[in-house]
Amino acid sequence: MQPYQQRVIDELAELDSKIEKLSDFIGGAIYNGLDETDRVLLAMQLSAMKGYSEILHKRVSRF
Repeated sequence: MQPYQQRVIDELAELDSKIEKLSDFIGGAIYNGLDETDRVLLAMQLSAMKGYSEILHKRVSRF
């Protein structure tokens, strides 16, 4: 495995961990108490992170 491939795998693992944490946060009480704009922005952030994760998964599958 090339060093850049390992970096992609590491980045994917870190990103997926962040996705899980943000998903948990969005399902919690603190999130519901946030301003609507902040809730929308966090939901958009999660969506973008999931899209990025999907791309990285596809890249890793080609290694």
